[in-house]
Amino acid sequence: MSAQPAVLFDVDGTLVDSNYLHVYAWQRAFHESGVPMETWRVHRSIGMDGTTLVKTLLEQFDRDPDDDELVSKLKDAHSEYYQRNGSLLEPLPGARDLVRRVADMGLQAVLATSAPQDELELLRKVLDCDDAISTVTSSEDVDTAKPEPDIVQVALDRAGVTAQQAVFVGDAVWDAEACARAQVPTIGLLSGGCGRDELR
Repeated sequence: MSAQPAVLFDVDGTLVDSNYLHVYAWQRAFHESGVPMETWRVHRSIGMDGTTLVKTLLEQFDRDPDDDELVSKLKDAHSEYYQRNGSLLEPLPGARDLVRRVADMGLQAVLATSAPQDELELLRKVLDCDDAISTVTSSEDVDTAKPEPDIVQVALDRAGVTAQQAVFVGDAVWDAEACARAQVPTIGLLSGGCGRDELR
């Protein structure tokens, strides 16, 4: 392929300091649905596909993960609380400079996220460097996101590069798992709250 090599960026917890807002929003959603949920369990699941996150956590509490009505209710409540508190979001230190530096080097800066469109719009507004971004993915591009490799593959396809012409920058074990399956080298950041050894 003739396209410039690409740096694929996760957004939540990697470029924007949003992981703990997600934790809060999910915890509120579970609480309102009458499903007790410890914060640490929610935090360990951040970065997963939303449906996978809900089903995984429901299984841990012996609740039916195939209760589509409950899954939908939880996801809707999470979205509501996340959007309601979106003014708390900030880019992580150096995030904008990093994305712009990648673009200035002649590489493609790709937002390889599975965030829903409404969340993605908010994240892009907070990040405020669309002029340096070559292409973007979202939850609409795949049926199941991380840790499945599909969103990584979509990002590679959109950038017009192979796995050998890209590197992924993320903050969660789910990023690393998805990239291992897609055979894309990964740089793990500690900004999302995962430990160094676990990311390795």
